[in-house]
Amino acid sequence: MAAPRPKGRDFGAALAGLVLGSSVIFLIVLIIVWLTNSKFEGHAAEKAAPSPPPAGAAVAAPATTAPTRP
Repeated sequence: MAAPRPKGRDFGAALAGLVLGSSVIFLIVLIIVWLTNSKFEGHAAEKAAPSPPPAGAAVAAPATTAPTRP
C-alpha cells in the first residue's frame, strides 16, 4: 500500500511566490517596452519595400490574346 500523502503546508507560500514572481516579470517587461518606445518615439516609419511572393505561391501568367486571322 502507498504511504499516506503528507498534508501540504506551503500552499500559501507557493501562491505568494507565484503572484510576486509573475508581477515582477510583468513589471520588467513593461519597463522594457516603455524604454524601447521612448527611444524610437521620434523616428518616422519607413515605407516597406515590395517583397517577392513567398516560395511556392501561384504566379499568374501575363494575359495574352490569341492571334487573329485576317
